[in-house]
Amino acid sequence: MSWKLRAVEPASRSAVSRRWTILFCIGCFCAGMLFSDRMWSVPEIKDISRATRVEGENLKLVSGCDPLVKDGERETNDVYGEVSKTHHAIQTLDKTISNLEMELAAAKAAQESILNGSPIAEDLKISESTKKRKYLMVVGINTAFSSRKRRDSVRATWMPQGDKRKKLEEEKGIVARFVIGHSATSGGILDRAVEAEDKKHGDIMRLDHVEGYLELSAKTKIFFATAAASWDADFYVKVDDDVHVNIGTLGATLARHRLKPRVYIGCMKSGPVLAQKGVRYHEPEYWKFGEEGNKYFRHATGQLYAISRDLATYISTNQHVLHKYANEDVSLGSWFLGLDVEHIDDRRLCCGTPPDCEWKAQAGNVCVASFDWSCSGICRSAERIKEVHRRCGEGENALWSAVF
Repeated sequence: MSWKLRAVEPASRSAVSRRWTILFCIGCFCAGMLFSDRMWSVPEIKDISRATRVEGENLKLVSGCDPLVKDGERETNDVYGEVSKTHHAIQTLDKTISNLEMELAAAKAAQESILNGSPIAEDLKISESTKKRKYLMVVGINTAFSSRKRRDSVRATWMPQGDKRKKLEEEKGIVARFVIGHSATSGGILDRAVEAEDKKHGDIMRLDHVEGYLELSAKTKIFFATAAASWDADFYVKVDDDVHVNIGTLGATLARHRLKPRVYIGCMKSGPVLAQKGVRYHEPEYWKFGEEGNKYFRHATGQLYAISRDLATYISTNQHVLHKYANEDVSLGSWFLGLDVEHIDDRRLCCGTPPDCEWKAQAGNVCVASFDWSCSGICRSAERIKEVHRRCGEGENALWSAVF
């Protein structure tokens, strides 16, 4: 009897334990479901709100109304503004350096004249009063002691005289001078004749240079150095005294290149290097240009060419080490070979005499300069330049109405 009771008791306990276990599992399952529902509901709300914010940001970007985008645009504009200011500051600094170099060149020229016991050129004396004024161009008309008739023919045609020449300088910023040095016997009859001519017209620029046909390269170098020291101009022009020039058209042509730093303007050519002695334009240093029969490098023909201020300053600063070839136009071209210089070939600077320049003027393409290639200038210019001026001149109103 006792054994049966002991056997029934464990069985009833086991049944009770199973019921409680089942109830416990059901409770855990319900609690788990409740907990899971709460956990999953929160992320869904967060995702919806996050998606809403992203869509809102996209709408703002599309509409262009986002203040952050405007700030970015303002920052970009500020960067462009700073770059523009920096570029302007660099240009101003370059101009200041160029002006200082010109003043240094003028001081050196004056010092050398004093040390050599030579009189200071009149243009160097007036540099203090003119250096503050900015000019468009200085035109140096290359002439010789024997060319009085040529000078008078130029004065009677394209070069203004008296009050008109002063007006040309003051209103148009154009300086024009005949350029000549001294005779081998300084103070002789030739020098006195030129001094008397200058007192009458006031349009002659004297150089510290001994005149001579074989010294044209040296004269060209001294002209640019003296002109750069005397006048602060954008361009310096060399022209021969047997060439007809429309000075207003020349000014308008050069003004188009005013913003370029190193410019060399003329009718570019590349003639043969003449090795044979006794011929005109013989080049004693022909061997430097390679084999016999070679041509020169490109350079402007010598009748008329122009260089910018920086190049004139370069010549002034380095004049003692610049090599001189037999032909002055070749010498000038060689001085710029190793520099970053823009060569501008403008064929209006080398028109022929009538009818060539006349036809071009009638077509509205007025020439800057006219001459005969066969004579390297106007043939018999003292007699013929008036006719060239009548038929090919730009007209006086064209000069005074021009705006550079």
